[in-house]
Amino acid sequence: MSSENKTIDQFYNYISQRSLMATRCNACGLIFLPPRRGCPKCGSSDVEWTQLKGTGELQTYTIIHIAPPQFQPLTPYAVGIVRLDEGPRLFGIIKDVQHKALKRGLRLTLGFEEQKQEKWPRWPRYHFVPEKR
Repeated sequence: MSSENKTIDQFYNYISQRSLMATRCNACGLIFLPPRRGCPKCGSSDVEWTQLKGTGELQTYTIIHIAPPQFQPLTPYAVGIVRLDEGPRLFGIIKDVQHKALKRGLRLTLGFEEQKQEKWPRWPRYHFVPEKR
């Protein structure tokens, strides 16, 4: 078992390095997000980081028209839950697609943004865009 912490802070540290990492249980094989020190399926603490491709299918989405002040400049914007190809689900903003083109099953890929914001949220950001074929 790796001694490295399996925390949200470390997850966002990987995001800042343009890498999507999840935790994988060495006992039962479950890959899960958000990262944690123990497996939610079998309870094993024998977990390690595993890199994900960052591609998957849109499971559900909504369009945000009224947002907190920090996100108001983005409105209207889409957010959704993507089931990644490796199994876990990840929530994120969806960019570069007409809202009317959003549908369940749409193939998406992860993109990364530079950290420019001075106020909350100050963590490195990721988003989803349509997968190029």
